[in-house]
Amino acid sequence: MKFTKFSITTLIILCFFLIDLHSQKSSSNFVVVLDAGHGGKDPGNRGNGYYEKNIALNIVLAIGKKLESQSDIKTIYTRKTDIFVDLFQRANIANSADADLFISIHCDAHNSNAYGAGTFVLGLHANQRNFEIAKKENSVIFLEDNYEVNYDGFDPNNPESVIGLILMQEEYLDQSITAASSIQKRFVGELGRKNRRVKQAGFIVLKYTYMPSVLVETGFLTNKNEGSFLNSTRGQKLMANSIYKAILDYKKNLENSLNKLSLNEKNKKEDIIVSSKKYDIAYKIQIAASRRKLELKSYNFKGLEPISILLEDNMYKYYYGSFLKHKTVVKELKKIKKKSYKEAFIVPFLGKTKISLKTAMEIEKKIKS
Repeated sequence: MKFTKFSITTLIILCFFLIDLHSQKSSSNFVVVLDAGHGGKDPGNRGNGYYEKNIALNIVLAIGKKLESQSDIKTIYTRKTDIFVDLFQRANIANSADADLFISIHCDAHNSNAYGAGTFVLGLHANQRNFEIAKKENSVIFLEDNYEVNYDGFDPNNPESVIGLILMQEEYLDQSITAASSIQKRFVGELGRKNRRVKQAGFIVLKYTYMPSVLVETGFLTNKNEGSFLNSTRGQKLMANSIYKAILDYKKNLENSLNKLSLNEKNKKEDIIVSSKKYDIAYKIQIAASRRKLELKSYNFKGLEPISILLEDNMYKYYYGSFLKHKTVVKELKKIKKKSYKEAFIVPFLGKTKISLKTAMEIEKKIKS
Protein backbone atom coordinates (compact mmCIF):
# COMPACT_ATOMS: atom_id res chain seq x y z
CA MET A 1 0.00 0.00 0.00
CA LYS A 2 1.34 3.42 -0.88
CA PHE A 3 1.09 6.10 1.78
CA THR A 4 0.68 9.74 0.78
CA LYS A 5 -0.13 12.94 2.62
CA PHE A 6 -3.55 13.03 0.95
CA SER A 7 -4.57 9.37 0.84
CA ILE A 8 -3.90 7.14 3.85
CA THR A 9 -6.40 4.50 4.81
CA THR A 10 -4.78 3.13 7.92
CA LEU A 11 -1.29 3.06 9.39
CA ILE A 12 -0.74 0.42 12.04
CA ILE A 13 2.37 0.62 14.17
CA LEU A 14 3.20 -2.05 16.71
CA CYS A 15 4.85 -0.37 19.73
CA PHE A 16 6.62 -1.94 22.61
CA PHE A 17 6.40 0.96 25.07
CA LEU A 18 9.80 0.49 26.64
CA ILE A 19 10.93 3.73 28.24
CA ASP A 20 14.61 3.86 29.26
CA LEU A 21 15.47 4.73 32.86
CA HIS A 22 17.71 7.34 31.33
CA SER A 23 19.12 8.17 27.92
CA GLN A 24 19.85 5.33 25.50
CA LYS A 25 23.46 4.25 25.07
CA SER A 26 25.49 3.33 22.06
CA SER A 27 27.27 0.80 24.27
CA SER A 28 25.74 -2.08 26.20
CA ASN A 29 28.26 -1.66 29.02
CA PHE A 30 27.08 -0.73 32.51
CA VAL A 31 28.98 2.46 33.32
CA VAL A 32 30.09 3.15 36.90
CA VAL A 33 31.78 6.40 37.90
CA LEU A 34 33.89 6.17 41.06
CA ASP A 35 34.56 9.42 42.89
CA ALA A 36 37.28 9.61 45.55
CA GLY A 37 36.28 12.51 47.78
CA HIS A 38 38.56 15.49 48.36
CA GLY A 39 42.15 15.43 47.02
CA GLY A 40 45.07 17.76 46.36
CA LYS A 41 44.79 20.96 48.41
CA ASP A 42 41.69 19.56 50.10
CA PRO A 43 42.75 16.82 52.56
CA GLY A 44 39.27 16.10 53.86
CA ASN A 45 38.99 15.36 57.56
CA ARG A 46 42.17 14.66 59.56
CA GLY A 47 40.74 12.56 62.37
CA ASN A 48 43.53 10.91 64.43
CA GLY A 49 46.05 12.38 61.97
CA TYR A 50 44.79 10.34 59.00
CA TYR A 51 44.06 11.80 55.57
CA GLU A 52 40.53 11.24 54.29
CA LYS A 53 41.60 12.05 50.71
CA ASN A 54 44.16 9.21 50.69
CA ILE A 55 41.85 6.61 52.25
CA ALA A 56 39.02 7.49 49.85
CA LEU A 57 41.36 7.22 46.85
CA ASN A 58 42.76 3.85 47.96
CA ILE A 59 39.26 2.42 48.38
CA VAL A 60 38.16 3.77 44.99
CA LEU A 61 41.17 2.30 43.20
CA ALA A 62 40.57 -1.07 44.87
CA ILE A 63 36.89 -1.03 43.82
CA GLY A 64 37.87 -0.03 40.28
CA LYS A 65 40.41 -2.82 39.98
CA LYS A 66 37.71 -5.38 40.73
CA LEU A 67 35.13 -3.74 38.45
CA GLU A 68 37.60 -3.68 35.58
CA SER A 69 37.65 -7.49 35.68
CA GLN A 70 33.98 -7.45 34.59
CA SER A 71 33.77 -7.37 30.79
CA ASP A 72 30.31 -5.77 30.77
CA ILE A 73 31.18 -2.94 33.16
CA LYS A 74 33.00 0.24 32.20
CA THR A 75 34.74 2.01 35.09
CA ILE A 76 35.50 5.73 35.09
CA TYR A 77 37.27 7.70 37.82
CA THR A 78 36.91 11.35 38.76
CA ARG A 79 40.49 11.18 40.00
CA LYS A 80 43.14 8.44 40.18
CA THR A 81 45.83 10.52 41.87
CA ASP A 82 46.12 13.11 44.63
CA ILE A 83 44.63 16.05 42.73
CA PHE A 84 41.89 18.57 43.50
CA VAL A 85 38.75 18.26 41.37
CA ASP A 86 35.86 20.75 41.57
CA LEU A 87 32.58 19.19 42.69
CA PHE A 88 30.73 20.24 39.55
CA GLN A 89 33.50 18.74 37.40
CA ARG A 90 33.09 15.41 39.17
CA ALA A 91 29.41 15.48 38.19
CA ASN A 92 30.32 16.56 34.64
CA ILE A 93 32.59 13.52 34.27
CA ALA A 94 29.69 11.23 35.21
CA ASN A 95 27.19 13.06 32.99
CA SER A 96 29.53 13.08 29.98
CA ALA A 97 30.01 9.32 30.40
CA ASP A 98 26.23 8.82 30.51
CA ALA A 99 26.87 6.75 33.63
CA ASP A 100 24.48 4.22 35.12
CA LEU A 101 25.72 4.74 38.67
CA PHE A 102 27.79 7.35 40.54
CA ILE A 103 29.51 6.40 43.80
CA SER A 104 31.35 9.01 45.90
CA ILE A 105 33.60 7.69 48.69
CA HIS A 106 34.28 9.60 51.93
CA CYS A 107 35.18 9.17 55.61
CA ASP A 108 33.22 10.79 58.43
CA ALA A 109 34.29 12.74 61.52
CA HIS A 110 32.65 13.76 64.77
CA ASN A 111 33.58 15.33 68.10
CA SER A 112 32.27 12.25 69.91
CA ASN A 113 33.37 8.62 69.70
CA ALA A 114 30.78 7.94 66.97
CA TYR A 115 31.42 5.01 64.63
CA GLY A 116 29.76 3.04 61.85
CA ALA A 117 29.24 3.17 58.07
CA GLY A 118 26.44 5.06 56.35
CA THR A 119 25.25 5.92 52.87
CA PHE A 120 23.52 9.05 51.60
CA VAL A 121 21.30 9.95 48.67
CA LEU A 122 20.26 13.46 47.74
CA GLY A 123 17.31 14.85 49.66
CA LEU A 124 16.19 17.31 52.30
CA HIS A 125 17.96 16.97 55.64
CA ALA A 126 15.89 14.96 58.08
CA ASN A 127 17.82 16.36 61.03
CA GLN A 128 20.63 18.70 62.05
CA ARG A 129 23.24 15.91 61.99
CA ASN A 130 22.58 15.14 58.31
CA PHE A 131 22.78 18.85 57.52
CA GLU A 132 26.14 19.14 59.29
CA ILE A 133 27.55 16.19 57.30
CA ALA A 134 26.40 17.72 54.02
CA LYS A 135 27.66 21.17 55.03
CA LYS A 136 31.10 19.72 55.74
CA GLU A 137 31.32 18.02 52.33
CA ASN A 138 29.76 20.96 50.44
CA SER A 139 32.16 23.49 51.99
CA VAL A 140 34.78 22.19 49.55
CA ILE A 141 33.35 24.62 46.98
CA PHE A 142 35.03 27.50 48.84
CA LEU A 143 38.36 26.11 47.59
CA GLU A 144 37.20 26.39 43.98
CA ASP A 145 37.60 29.32 41.63
CA ASN A 146 34.38 31.12 40.63
CA TYR A 147 32.25 28.95 42.92
CA GLU A 148 29.57 31.68 43.12
CA VAL A 149 29.03 31.37 39.35
CA ASN A 150 29.44 27.59 39.07
CA TYR A 151 26.89 26.87 41.80
CA ASP A 152 24.39 29.68 41.14
CA GLY A 153 24.92 31.35 44.51
CA PHE A 154 24.51 28.12 46.52
CA ASP A 155 25.42 28.62 50.19
CA PRO A 156 26.45 25.38 51.99
CA ASN A 157 25.79 27.07 55.35
CA ASN A 158 22.17 27.93 54.55
CA PRO A 159 19.61 25.08 54.90
CA GLU A 160 17.23 26.92 52.56
CA SER A 161 19.76 26.73 49.72
CA VAL A 162 19.47 22.96 49.75
CA ILE A 163 15.80 22.99 48.73
CA GLY A 164 16.82 24.18 45.27
CA LEU A 165 19.08 21.13 44.86
CA ILE A 166 16.40 18.50 45.11
CA LEU A 167 13.91 18.62 42.22
CA MET A 168 15.86 17.14 39.31
CA GLN A 169 17.47 14.26 41.23
CA GLU A 170 14.10 13.02 42.50
CA GLU A 171 13.67 11.13 39.24
CA TYR A 172 16.52 8.84 40.33
CA LEU A 173 15.70 8.72 44.05
CA ASP A 174 14.30 5.19 44.18
CA GLN A 175 17.24 3.78 42.23
CA SER A 176 19.71 5.73 44.36
CA ILE A 177 18.12 4.32 47.53
CA THR A 178 18.29 0.79 46.06
CA ALA A 179 22.00 1.20 45.33
CA ALA A 180 22.67 2.72 48.75
CA SER A 181 20.75 -0.08 50.46
CA SER A 182 22.84 -2.69 48.61
CA ILE A 183 26.03 -1.06 49.92
CA GLN A 184 24.67 -0.74 53.44
CA LYS A 185 23.56 -4.38 53.49
CA ARG A 186 27.07 -5.52 52.52
CA PHE A 187 28.72 -3.30 55.15
CA VAL A 188 26.57 -4.71 57.92
CA GLY A 189 26.17 -8.32 56.78
CA GLU A 190 29.72 -8.99 55.59
CA LEU A 191 31.88 -6.66 57.67
CA GLY A 192 29.80 -6.25 60.80
CA ARG A 193 29.98 -2.47 60.64
CA LYS A 194 27.57 -0.51 62.80
CA ASN A 195 24.56 0.29 60.61
CA ARG A 196 24.13 4.06 60.23
CA ARG A 197 21.52 3.35 57.54
CA VAL A 198 20.58 5.04 54.29
CA LYS A 199 19.85 8.73 54.77
CA GLN A 200 19.03 11.79 52.70
CA ALA A 201 20.94 15.06 52.75
CA GLY A 202 21.81 17.91 50.41
CA PHE A 203 25.16 16.93 48.95
CA ILE A 204 25.95 19.23 46.05
CA VAL A 205 28.10 16.63 44.25
CA LEU A 206 25.02 14.37 44.00
CA LYS A 207 22.70 17.14 42.80
CA TYR A 208 24.60 17.77 39.57
CA THR A 209 24.65 14.12 38.48
CA TYR A 210 21.91 12.88 36.17
CA MET A 211 21.85 9.23 37.20
CA PRO A 212 21.38 7.19 40.42
CA SER A 213 24.01 8.53 42.84
CA VAL A 214 25.24 7.55 46.30
CA LEU A 215 27.67 9.16 48.73
CA VAL A 216 29.32 6.63 51.05
CA GLU A 217 30.65 7.54 54.49
CA THR A 218 32.82 4.49 55.11
CA GLY A 219 33.35 5.23 58.82
CA PHE A 220 34.72 7.73 61.33
CA LEU A 221 38.40 8.60 61.26
CA THR A 222 37.86 10.36 64.60
CA ASN A 223 37.09 7.00 66.23
CA LYS A 224 40.38 5.39 67.26
CA ASN A 225 39.52 1.83 66.26
CA GLU A 226 37.54 2.66 63.14
CA GLY A 227 40.09 5.22 61.99
CA SER A 228 42.87 2.65 62.35
CA PHE A 229 40.80 0.07 60.42
CA LEU A 230 40.06 2.46 57.53
CA ASN A 231 43.67 3.61 57.34
CA SER A 232 44.92 0.03 57.05
CA THR A 233 45.43 -1.81 53.77
CA ARG A 234 43.26 -4.65 55.06
CA GLY A 235 40.42 -2.33 56.05
CA GLN A 236 40.46 -0.52 52.73
CA LYS A 237 40.39 -3.78 50.78
CA LEU A 238 37.48 -5.11 52.84
CA MET A 239 35.45 -1.92 52.37
CA ALA A 240 36.24 -1.88 48.66
CA ASN A 241 35.23 -5.51 48.24
CA SER A 242 31.86 -4.92 49.92
CA ILE A 243 31.14 -1.88 47.75
CA TYR A 244 32.19 -3.82 44.64
CA LYS A 245 29.81 -6.67 45.48
CA ALA A 246 27.04 -4.17 46.24
CA ILE A 247 27.48 -2.60 42.79
CA LEU A 248 27.08 -6.04 41.22
CA ASP A 249 24.00 -6.62 43.40
CA TYR A 250 22.50 -3.35 42.20
CA LYS A 251 23.30 -4.09 38.56
CA LYS A 252 21.69 -7.54 38.79
CA ASN A 253 18.63 -6.10 40.52
CA LEU A 254 18.29 -3.45 37.81
CA GLU A 255 18.62 -6.00 35.01
CA ASN A 256 15.97 -8.24 36.60
CA SER A 257 13.61 -5.26 36.88
CA LEU A 258 14.16 -4.30 33.25
CA ASN A 259 13.61 -7.88 32.09
CA LYS A 260 10.28 -7.97 33.95
CA LEU A 261 9.31 -4.61 32.48
CA SER A 262 10.24 -5.78 28.99
CA LEU A 263 8.15 -8.94 29.35
CA ASN A 264 5.15 -7.02 30.69
CA GLU A 265 5.33 -4.43 27.93
CA LYS A 266 5.61 -7.06 25.20
CA ASN A 267 2.57 -8.80 26.64
CA LYS A 268 0.69 -5.49 26.51
CA LYS A 269 1.67 -4.82 22.90
CA GLU A 270 -0.85 -2.49 21.30
CA ASP A 271 -1.83 -1.49 17.78
CA ILE A 272 -1.75 2.24 17.18
CA ILE A 273 -3.99 3.36 14.35
CA VAL A 274 -3.30 6.69 12.72
CA SER A 275 -6.30 7.88 10.70
CA SER A 276 -6.00 9.74 7.43
CA LYS A 277 -7.48 12.90 8.92
CA LYS A 278 -5.52 13.38 12.12
CA TYR A 279 -1.96 12.62 13.13
CA ASP A 280 -1.83 13.38 16.82
CA ILE A 281 1.96 13.15 17.15
CA ALA A 282 3.73 15.61 19.43
CA TYR A 283 7.33 15.89 20.58
CA LYS A 284 7.63 17.33 24.08
CA ILE A 285 10.67 18.20 26.18
CA GLN A 286 10.81 16.73 29.68
CA ILE A 287 12.42 19.30 31.95
CA ALA A 288 11.71 17.98 35.43
CA ALA A 289 10.33 15.17 37.57
CA SER A 290 9.15 15.37 41.15
CA ARG A 291 7.11 13.57 43.76
CA ARG A 292 5.54 16.93 44.56
CA LYS A 293 2.96 18.48 42.26
CA LEU A 294 3.86 22.00 41.19
CA GLU A 295 1.54 24.61 39.77
CA LEU A 296 1.97 24.83 36.01
CA LYS A 297 3.07 28.44 36.19
CA SER A 298 6.00 29.75 34.17
CA TYR A 299 7.72 31.13 37.29
CA ASN A 300 8.05 27.56 38.61
CA PHE A 301 9.87 26.56 35.42
CA LYS A 302 12.29 29.43 34.81
CA GLY A 303 9.88 31.33 32.60
CA LEU A 304 9.08 28.48 30.22
CA GLU A 305 5.57 27.94 28.87
CA PRO A 306 3.43 26.13 27.99
CA ILE A 307 4.06 23.40 30.57
CA SER A 308 2.13 20.12 30.70
CA ILE A 309 2.20 17.39 33.35
CA LEU A 310 1.93 13.60 33.44
CA LEU A 311 1.66 11.43 36.57
CA GLU A 312 3.65 8.24 36.00
CA ASP A 313 4.99 5.71 38.51
CA ASN A 314 4.13 8.06 41.39
CA MET A 315 6.23 10.80 39.81
CA TYR A 316 5.00 14.02 38.26
CA LYS A 317 6.74 14.53 34.91
CA TYR A 318 6.83 18.09 33.57
CA TYR A 319 7.02 18.81 29.84
CA TYR A 320 7.70 21.98 27.91
CA GLY A 321 6.07 22.70 24.54
CA SER A 322 4.46 20.50 21.91
CA PHE A 323 6.21 20.22 18.55
CA LEU A 324 5.03 18.49 15.38
CA LYS A 325 8.45 17.88 13.83
CA HIS A 326 11.49 16.15 15.25
CA LYS A 327 13.82 18.63 13.60
CA THR A 328 12.04 21.51 15.35
CA VAL A 329 12.12 19.97 18.81
CA VAL A 330 15.83 19.16 18.49
CA LYS A 331 16.56 22.86 17.87
CA GLU A 332 14.39 23.85 20.81
CA LEU A 333 16.08 21.29 23.08
CA LYS A 334 19.46 22.89 22.37
CA LYS A 335 18.09 26.26 23.42
CA ILE A 336 16.55 24.82 26.59
CA LYS A 337 19.80 23.12 27.60
CA LYS A 338 21.78 26.32 27.12
CA LYS A 339 19.21 28.38 28.97
CA SER A 340 18.48 26.39 32.09
CA TYR A 341 17.74 22.66 31.87
CA LYS A 342 20.92 20.81 30.89
CA GLU A 343 19.34 17.42 31.66
CA ALA A 344 16.22 17.94 29.51
CA PHE A 345 15.33 15.34 26.87
CA ILE A 346 12.76 14.67 24.14
CA VAL A 347 9.67 12.50 24.72
CA PRO A 348 7.34 11.71 21.77
CA PHE A 349 3.59 11.25 22.26
CA LEU A 350 0.82 9.82 20.12
CA GLY A 351 -2.26 11.41 21.62
CA LYS A 352 -1.75 11.03 25.36
CA THR A 353 0.42 7.92 25.03
CA LYS A 354 4.20 7.92 25.15
CA ILE A 355 5.86 6.22 22.20
CA SER A 356 9.47 5.56 21.31
CA LEU A 357 11.43 8.12 19.34
CA LYS A 358 11.98 5.53 16.61
CA THR A 359 8.25 4.93 16.24
CA ALA A 360 7.46 8.66 16.20
CA MET A 361 9.99 9.32 13.46
CA GLU A 362 8.68 6.38 11.40
CA ILE A 363 5.17 7.81 11.59
CA GLU A 364 6.43 11.28 10.72
CA LYS A 365 8.29 9.84 7.74
CA LYS A 366 5.20 7.96 6.49
CA ILE A 367 3.10 11.11 6.76
CA LYS A 368 5.58 13.05 4.65
CA SER A 369 5.92 10.36 1.99
